[in-house]
Amino acid sequence: MSLLPFILFAIVLLSSPPYSVTGKNHHHHQHDPQTPASDLVRTSCVHANYPNLCLRTLSTYAGPARTPRDLAQAAVNVSLARASRVSKFLSRTAKGSFGSKRQRSALGDCVEQISDSVEELSKTLSELQHLRWETFRWQMSNAQTWVSAALTNEDTCLEGFEELGMKMKSEVKRKITNVARVTSNALYMINRLDESRGS
Repeated sequence: MSLLPFILFAIVLLSSPPYSVTGKNHHHHQHDPQTPASDLVRTSCVHANYPNLCLRTLSTYAGPARTPRDLAQAAVNVSLARASRVSKFLSRTAKGSFGSKRQRSALGDCVEQISDSVEELSKTLSELQHLRWETFRWQMSNAQTWVSAALTNEDTCLEGFEELGMKMKSEVKRKITNVARVTSNALYMINRLDESRGS
């Protein structure tokens, strides 16, 4: 009979930790989904060409962006959205009657170049959404080629305005520079994805 209190105490002691541990684990799992994603964005952006811009634009994708592939798609999505907005802005601007023939020509060229960028970024996003292990290397080569071409188009558009004293030069330049920077970051993320073999 003298052992009974000890046995009861031992049973209570041994039965307590699982409930306590379970509670802790439940609390831990609630926070787990965000931490790896946030860490991935930070560690991926730190060596991008424009790290602060990278962090700012991709932090909103921290939830679903849990792999290098997710992050590359998010980066291309950001670039595509901004390029599309700038393309519409340039198209509206080009319809206005202002400036010299040379200035209108430069703007017209820019409209075409940014439109091409939108198409190339769209193709890139589609490729990233349909990656297959057996064709991974070929698909990544396509994505890198298209994003590089989009970036070249954006840079060419900017160069076309450098010599001009257009009234809208500063606004156009600011918008296109922003698109070029997020596109540059997207290319960096695609290169990282290539190195990770699509994990």
